[in-house]
Amino acid sequence: MTLRKPVRKKTSVRRGTPAKPLQEGRQDPAAQLKRGTAVELLIDQLDEEGSGLGRSAGQLITVAGTVPQDRCLVRISHVGKRSIFAELIKLIEPSPIRLQRPPCGEAAVCLGCPLIVMRYGEQLRWKQQQVQSALSAYPALQHLQVPRLLVPERNLGYRTTAKLAVAGSHADPYIGIYRRATHDVVDLDDCVVHHPLINRVVNVVRGGIVKLKVPVYQEKNKSGILRYLVIRVSESTGQVMVTFVTARRAFNEIHHLARLLQEQVPEVAVVCQNVNSSEGNVVFGAHDHFLTKQQTVQDRIGQVQLLISPRSFLQAQHDGARLLYETAQACSGLDSTGQVLDLYCGIGGIALTMAPKAAQVLGVELNKDAVADARRNAKLNNARNCRFEAGDVQEILDDLLEDSRFFDLIVLNPPRKGCDRDVLDKVVKLQPQRIVYVSCSPQTLARDLDILAAQGYHSVQVQPVEMFPHTPHIENVALIMRESAKNSLTEP
Repeated sequence: MTLRKPVRKKTSVRRGTPAKPLQEGRQDPAAQLKRGTAVELLIDQLDEEGSGLGRSAGQLITVAGTVPQDRCLVRISHVGKRSIFAELIKLIEPSPIRLQRPPCGEAAVCLGCPLIVMRYGEQLRWKQQQVQSALSAYPALQHLQVPRLLVPERNLGYRTTAKLAVAGSHADPYIGIYRRATHDVVDLDDCVVHHPLINRVVNVVRGGIVKLKVPVYQEKNKSGILRYLVIRVSESTGQVMVTFVTARRAFNEIHHLARLLQEQVPEVAVVCQNVNSSEGNVVFGAHDHFLTKQQTVQDRIGQVQLLISPRSFLQAQHDGARLLYETAQACSGLDSTGQVLDLYCGIGGIALTMAPKAAQVLGVELNKDAVADARRNAKLNNARNCRFEAGDVQEILDDLLEDSRFFDLIVLNPPRKGCDRDVLDKVVKLQPQRIVYVSCSPQTLARDLDILAAQGYHSVQVQPVEMFPHTPHIENVALIMRESAKNSLTEP
């Protein structure tokens, strides 16, 4: 990743007030911490977001881009009632777990991969400890010993999906991610975690905006057109899908930009324009307009073929997704006779992975577009024992209870907030022998496992999976068994 100079020029229009001049050197620990003050810190630990934590004058300070045992000089950037944040100015004494030459030279500016400056083995140990700590907070889960993370083949160049903001102007555009807790956009030139094809598309689109004078959306006055750039790469076919998210239809500008992109990156097989006129931070609007005859790309996760549309949800790391799906299947205990209910099924990746060892699979998902994708994917994989329904999970659970349906296995794959208590209560009423819970949050996973434990469901194991190297994100697959069935079923 390259941040073009000057640094201040490459941020969006909304900036904070200038900081006070620094006075380097050791500070009086009793001095009141104010914005702009320079403080020397020893970083003790990382928070859940991967930022360093240190204390000064008895107060906890959060510093992104630092790791435990860093001794550093920082500048206070925000003082709130409950939290204090600071920016790293310089390392006085680098931590022994810090890499001398991190793979990204702009990590301190971007902060999109806060752990990338840490030795990779230490990253994995920290993630394992995060999961163990979340589980150990509950007496009913203290028997669980978290194993090492399952690790994909690559920890660089792995990300095959990117949702990027477009900022600046048509004469000087920049395409990248929002810097943490701001609307400042960091310009990504050659991101080390992105698939190389993503980086190629970004650079061509940036040049195309300049050449064709495509108006860039301005958040302040709601003028301009181009807001976001979404790129998906199919590793199995080598094809690329690009979605231009615009504030209005603006066919001509995007049509010419799409044609230039396909000329310079022939791997781009699908180009879509999505119109989003809302004022919020949601990337996609409700309407898609395709500029190519082809409207999907096909990919493969493990043994499952998947058709991907512009707004499909799919894990952004192919190797990690394969490990996740295979781990869920290994926990399923299926023997070709089981009835499976997959809640929050998305486009059907886990359901279709389970299908060869199940009698019937029912997938439930609120998003109608995702369900349409799942049904197409079932046909693509000739999975005649898979059925998908669009609807609210709680309402469909009510219908299943009313019909006295029985399931041997229920798969839960909720969003980061975890499952609503009502959902867990209704899942228990269906009395599955096993529950496989796929989670992207150790904290909400532990909370929900504790709720299930109080209702007679014993957590057998939790297996963390490395999905996003160099970030604090952790995926987990948990196996939960009904107490009455635990001793009679074979555990993995």
